[in-house]
Amino acid sequence: MNALIAYTINENNFILSPERVMYWEKQKTLIVADLHIGKTGHFRKAGIPVPQNVYQEDLQRLFTQLLFFKAEQLIIAGDLSHSKSNRELELFKKWRNDFPSLKIMLVNGNHDILDDAWYNELNIHRTESLTLDNFSFYHDQQDIKNNDNHSSYSFCGHLHPAISLKGKGKQSLSFPCFYFTHHYGILPAFSRFSGMAKVVPQEGEHLFAILENGLMQIQ
Repeated sequence: MNALIAYTINENNFILSPERVMYWEKQKTLIVADLHIGKTGHFRKAGIPVPQNVYQEDLQRLFTQLLFFKAEQLIIAGDLSHSKSNRELELFKKWRNDFPSLKIMLVNGNHDILDDAWYNELNIHRTESLTLDNFSFYHDQQDIKNNDNHSSYSFCGHLHPAISLKGKGKQSLSFPCFYFTHHYGILPAFSRFSGMAKVVPQEGEHLFAILENGLMQIQ
């Protein structure tokens, strides 16, 4: 099991982290998906007792990874937010003020429904898709298939990919993962307060499971 794993796509070096982020060395860019700001607050408003520190820990992880990699840019492959107007949005605004020079690019996800003024105030550039140096970014893998552009390698989120592993006692546990097909990669949900969807890699595809504080290549 490794703390970090180097992964090369089209002669570009990426670093996978068990903190559910990927760093693009050439572009000095941190890539994440599905932060779901406001999700825990949304559940609390519905009477479900989700601790506030779940979201605070997510923000701290993002803060730490940006500093560790010395990233100059942050690409979010959709679902930065989850619901409108709650305390978690205000916490993110304060977090953003600590990184005024950080360029943030958001590829719109199905939950990114806040008013334009909120994104503008935080200097977050929004787009339906993003292409940078022959790599493309979407939120949903279906958008990649609809574009049918295999001239570039694409990344997305949305699915919250996971792999099921069986133990010696025949028990099965699911773990979030990075999943790389021949033409696109699916990132794990950055928020730990997220569901997971099982994926089954095909021949020639690569999958890296996130186990506690490390990464393990499954295929």
